This record gives sequence, structure tokens and C-alpha cells, in this order.
Amino acid sequence: MLKVQEIREIIKLIDHSSIDEFSYEAEGSKIKLKKNGLQGKTEVVVPAKSTTPVVGLEEQGTSQITTAQTVKETSTNENVKVSAVPDESLHQILSPMVGTFYESSSPDSPAFVQVGDKVSEDGIVCIVEAMKLFNEIEAEVSGEVVEILVKDGHLVEYGQPLFLVKAN
Repeated sequence: MLKVQEIREIIKLIDHSSIDEFSYEAEGSKIKLKKNGLQGKTEVVVPAKSTTPVVGLEEQGTSQITTAQTVKETSTNENVKVSAVPDESLHQILSPMVGTFYESSSPDSPAFVQVGDKVSEDGIVCIVEAMKLFNEIEAEVSGEVVEILVKDGHLVEYGQPLFLVKAN
């Protein structure tokens, strides 16, 4: 049985990612998370024989707790970014894996790159952490960073654009 804190962590991770649907089953418990457009709906199903109450899942005052057996949560997804048609002259640096995006090597270090910085093909632009491994991501193109598309500490998907670079 997952603990309430673990369920909260899963909800946050899914909310900050581009994953639309997530299911998890273990020891008779089942969690199914599904995001629909700008509204997210989370349903946690606890087996009827469970004596563990599911309480305390309120996140930012937008949750509804129905019973100890089923918890439904509705929240606004603030991380959806709507942008215009991408400029064809800009190169996208894509995430080569699923993981957590970090703009610097440690919390007290400056970001590898900022908007307006010049990058080279082999220059490090960020780190993506996957399974406790910190993977340095290279620019793959020489040019100027025009936009950073991901916030520090957010989850990224395979192939997700991280940066827009105006190539030289």
C-alpha cells in the first residue's frame, strides 16, 4: 500500500510532466492518473478490505475527498505552455531521455546557459537525471540560446524540446 506522501509525490510528478495517463497496481491497490487538457483528474482506488484511511490529499485547496475508498482530485495544470508556431530557423535541443531537468550542476551553481548565451556543439546546456544518473546534455549546434522551454527541477519526456537555439 502506498503512503499518502508517496501518492502526493506521484501526483506532483505527473502534473509537472507531459504524461497524460499513468496507472500503477501493487498489493491490491490501484492508482490511475489521467490529465485531460487544462484540467487534471486523479483517481486513487483503495481496496475495500483496506483499513488504511486515505486522507490529507488536498493540494492547493482544489481537491475533493469523497470517501476512504476513492479519492478524486481536480486541479488546473499551470505548466501547460501554449506557444505560437515554432520558428523554422531555430534549432530545438531535445531531451534524449525521460528524467528531471536541471539547469546547473548543483543548487548553488549558476545555470549552464541562459537566454542570450552563445553555445558550441559540444557545450553542456543542462543535466537530465534519470535513475540517479546525471546525464550532461550537449547543445549539438553552435549558436545563441533564444528560449529555455523547461523550468529547473521539472520532469521531461524523451524527445521533449528543452531549448531553442538560433544556429550560426
